[in-house]
Amino acid sequence: MNSVFRRWLWLWMAALLAPPALAQNGVLHTVAGESGGVYYTIVPRATVYTAPDSGRPYVELRFREPVTVLEEVGRWRRVRTRDGARGYVEAAALSNVWIRVSKRKQTVYVYRGGERIRAYPADLGQNFFADKVQRGSLADPDHWRTPDGVFFVVKKNPHSKFHRALVLNYPSAEDAERGLREGLITRAQYEAIVRAEREYRMPPMNTALGGWIEIHGDGTGARSNWTQGCVALHNRHIDELWNWVSVGTPVLIEP
Repeated sequence: MNSVFRRWLWLWMAALLAPPALAQNGVLHTVAGESGGVYYTIVPRATVYTAPDSGRPYVELRFREPVTVLEEVGRWRRVRTRDGARGYVEAAALSNVWIRVSKRKQTVYVYRGGERIRAYPADLGQNFFADKVQRGSLADPDHWRTPDGVFFVVKKNPHSKFHRALVLNYPSAEDAERGLREGLITRAQYEAIVRAEREYRMPPMNTALGGWIEIHGDGTGARSNWTQGCVALHNRHIDELWNWVSVGTPVLIEP
């Protein structure tokens, strides 16, 4: 994801998750005060109009661009953009759903803005306490780890061998920077990963960093540790989550 969106997302999540005593000063307090109304676009281009059903376009929003929703007007939302422009966007073009995975609690939490709407038990990678740094294998199962970081859903796969799957954009640009620094990937691979994130495309999955980290089905519902780094939910839970999630939905995986 681009650096502006990453900074905004970290501030948003920090404000939503911080105890009240930690959200009383500076930027954190400001973001927390607006977090209930912060949404992001889930279509390639979203048009801001001067009035509902006016047919008079005002501003174009890019994919995953954050806006503050000021008012609900039928199927429209009155919004304020980051640069202060105000107008109306169709509600179907916006979402405030995001996912938080706690590896310590082996639980997937689903939020709408600051409201937690679901919590699901999750199966994780065999060595889930550690962060993922490179590809695992049968010869090296220690690296079948669930990565830490901020990701987004880059693809929804309804035909996964694990029932259904939400594919995450691992390795991210941050992972690529580390991989290049540690000599795990080439400069060309690094640039391909960074470019894919900037363009919201699937990153290369075949480098030494590994790939194909998903939130998928066929989980036990008993918080077992058997995956190769993915987050596995019971099928009835992934079916429910599927309907809330769009390509572009933010996913925070924390230790």
